[in-house]
Amino acid sequence: METLHPEADRPRERLVRVGADALSDAELLSLVLRTGSRRRPALVAATALLQEAGGLLGVARAAARELAVHPGIGPAKAASVAAALEIGRRVAARTLREGECVRGPADVHRAYHPRLRDALHERFLVILLDGRHRVLRDVLVSQGTLTASLVHPREVFRPALRESAAAVILVHNHPSGDPTPSAEDRRVTRRLARAGALLGIEVLDHVVVAERGYVSLREAGAFEPEGADEALPGEPA
Repeated sequence: METLHPEADRPRERLVRVGADALSDAELLSLVLRTGSRRRPALVAATALLQEAGGLLGVARAAARELAVHPGIGPAKAASVAAALEIGRRVAARTLREGECVRGPADVHRAYHPRLRDALHERFLVILLDGRHRVLRDVLVSQGTLTASLVHPREVFRPALRESAAAVILVHNHPSGDPTPSAEDRRVTRRLARAGALLGIEVLDHVVVAERGYVSLREAGAFEPEGADEALPGEPA
């Protein structure tokens, strides 16, 4: 039984009395865990888990099987934590729905930040748009470090051609939390913009999403050509 705190100070009673937003991360997590063990009450287990994982972001990035090995957690509680975090992501996300018009990079960030912020590896997606820049759907193109070899024009534009998309928006995340585009981000962007122009499919933007914000590579000037390294496969350098 949890005997470390008077009943009025237990997380469940505090939530009822003062509201969920007044509770600490450890208190909220302990409510998801619900119960602990004789030696490790839920609040103690939650506090230890947060410390070992590096806070809520670390817990959110961990797989359920990784959470389950922590003392006082186990597979059932780990599944509850993972489910609660996913519910939070889905509530936070303002999904770009089919038929909705994308007005700019801020719309992309709002839709994809909750979805990508906890990812441990880079994910590269393509948002397919019709002639009025309305969403058709999005497609996951690759996972891993963003390079020209992984994000090939063939993989990016195949779904766009199949669904007769008139334009696309590229989006990927930076697990480091810093949205600053790398030199490779810029090279890939220019390469894909040129490929799209050849196919008659405009690349409207490439948005980098990260914990600390986002960057539009269109606004950052990355769509401007910078030399021979931009040659497409089969073209002379």
